[in-house]
Amino acid sequence: MNENNPHLMGTEPIGKLLLQYSIPAIIGMTIVSLYNIIDSIFIGHGVGAMAIAGLAITFPMMNLTAAFGNLVSAGGSTISSIRLGQKDMTGVNKVLGNTLMLCIVNSVIFGGLSFLFLDPILRFFGASGETLPYARDFMQIILAGTPFAYVMIGMNYVMRATGHPKKAMLTSMTSVLVNVILAPLFIFQFDWGIRGAALATVCSQFIGMLWVLNHFLNKKSDIRLQRPYLKLERRIVGDIFSIGMSPFLMNVTACVIVIIINNTLSNHGGDLAIGSYGIINRLLMLYLMIVMGLTMGMQPIIGYNFGARKPERVKQTLRLAITWGVCITTSGFLICELFPHAVSAVFTSDDVLIDMAAHGLRICVAMFPVIGAQIVIGNFFQNIGLAKMSLFLSLTRQLIFLLPCLLFFPGIWGLDGVWVSLPVSDLLAFLTAVAALLWYMRRQKRVVTD
Repeated sequence: MNENNPHLMGTEPIGKLLLQYSIPAIIGMTIVSLYNIIDSIFIGHGVGAMAIAGLAITFPMMNLTAAFGNLVSAGGSTISSIRLGQKDMTGVNKVLGNTLMLCIVNSVIFGGLSFLFLDPILRFFGASGETLPYARDFMQIILAGTPFAYVMIGMNYVMRATGHPKKAMLTSMTSVLVNVILAPLFIFQFDWGIRGAALATVCSQFIGMLWVLNHFLNKKSDIRLQRPYLKLERRIVGDIFSIGMSPFLMNVTACVIVIIINNTLSNHGGDLAIGSYGIINRLLMLYLMIVMGLTMGMQPIIGYNFGARKPERVKQTLRLAITWGVCITTSGFLICELFPHAVSAVFTSDDVLIDMAAHGLRICVAMFPVIGAQIVIGNFFQNIGLAKMSLFLSLTRQLIFLLPCLLFFPGIWGLDGVWVSLPVSDLLAFLTAVAALLWYMRRQKRVVTD
């Protein structure tokens, strides 16, 4: 498919389209997840086991950072693809301009406030006297670079949604390549430790930001940044926040859950238990990011065809995406169950930490295959503009199901209770998502019949 003609999303075969859009998005999201993995590997081997634990303490803050970024990025990209399906090019350009301005405003407000109150925040997140210095050194630099990250991610989402999946993939590839080059140089050669890892990440995000801005400043493009559309419009901002609220609250609840997990792990296993969760989280997030890449590829196809009133193409895209999502998370399940020690050892040479992480990993992935379907279904509702349903499904796994499990199971099984909570909530969230999808399909049949 010609990337310069996004309207082919309404006519090309669905399988071909999903491959065309998903493969670059999957590669891009896989590469994005390598940011965290690369940092963890270099920090684990170059700084030490306590640095891994300190990095794990920053997970809630990173989730909050992602939350405010996704609030704008997900909403802006979804509305852009729907406007494109309606052939409203002026509307697309207005959404693009508003997305950029909101990314800048959010980054300054969130990054600035977080920087000012960083130490109390990190202590609340579970930092001990030994892990706080590592967490602080890392987050100070990450927060200073928040404007680069938000603009890069927000514009990249819209780039993909408006028919340029390969360029969006190259954004991620370029920024991660810079990170891979700079991280070992800053950590080992310059001996900057965990600060070096953070600085390498920010530098790579700055390069990615320049790439996407260059794309949208091209005067030959129909979709580009234009000065008249850089003014925030209440209706567009409201639409962006409405659709972006689901991924925003999903990340906020992830933040709350990780705080509870960190504090529970600290009570039942100490700093090394937190470090083991840091390893498990990195591994599981790799597969979840691949599924998110799949949903990003699905999003412009569903958004366009929903806007163009082609329901059969929407259903076909959803069915195919669910199948592929389950295949992705099933592969993660098999690798983590068969080789838990090998994958844990990638992050550290500490034998105690490896054993603890491997044991927890095998329990955590027990229901991992069904998560692929749950994520795809939740994103489907977001793609068609049913923000409330998407929001509900986003909250089920982490807040409605996982939180009670974390409050109950550790009291019975201690540290293992934390690990058991994850697969139990995975199964319950999957069943809820299937029920929601069946409800929607029945409602659509009634509408067609009437």
